[in-house]
Order: sequence, then structure tokens, then C-alpha cells
Amino acid sequence: MADIPDGGVLGTEVGETPVALVRKGTEVYALHDVCSHAEVKLSEGEVYDDTLECWLHGSCFDIRSGKPTGPPATKPVNVYTVKIDGDDVLVSLSKES
Repeated sequence: MADIPDGGVLGTEVGETPVALVRKGTEVYALHDVCSHAEVKLSEGEVYDDTLECWLHGSCFDIRSGKPTGPPATKPVNVYTVKIDGDDVLVSLSKES
């Protein structure tokens, strides 16, 4: 968990799936690391409040639900279940319900 900057984002892969890990204090959120609008890495964007903003066209996504909160994106990105085990961040690729 220490590798993820507080209030920031870290791109990684779980298997062959790109995942953006967003840390807010002791909470970590995992989203699919591909913008649903332009297919670029969301992990290269900025985090503010509960939002991850895509660096290319400014699409915004809620880090908790993956739903777009600002255009031009209209489709959500997958969010994944996260479990913290000590300093390890465990991500399940099953979609949250």
C-alpha cells in the first residue's frame, strides 16, 4: 500500500488486466485502468475528491462506482473489490455488485 501515493493513483496489472489503484488515506479503490471514452490509461490522470480524471479528454469517473461523472465519457469503467492485508493490496477481478 505504501507504493500508492495518498490522494494519488498507481497503475498496475492483475494477471493481464490493467488496474488503477487509488488511495485515499487508509482506503484503496481499484478501477479498470482504461478510459471508457478514449481507451488510454486512467492511472496517468489526476485524483481529486472521489474522482479520477482522464488525462486525455478530461472524462471523470467516481472511484467508488466507476460511473462517469463528467463528459465526454458516458460508459462506466469496472471497479474491483480490494482487500488490504498488512501492506499488501489484494484485488479481485470479479466486478463489485
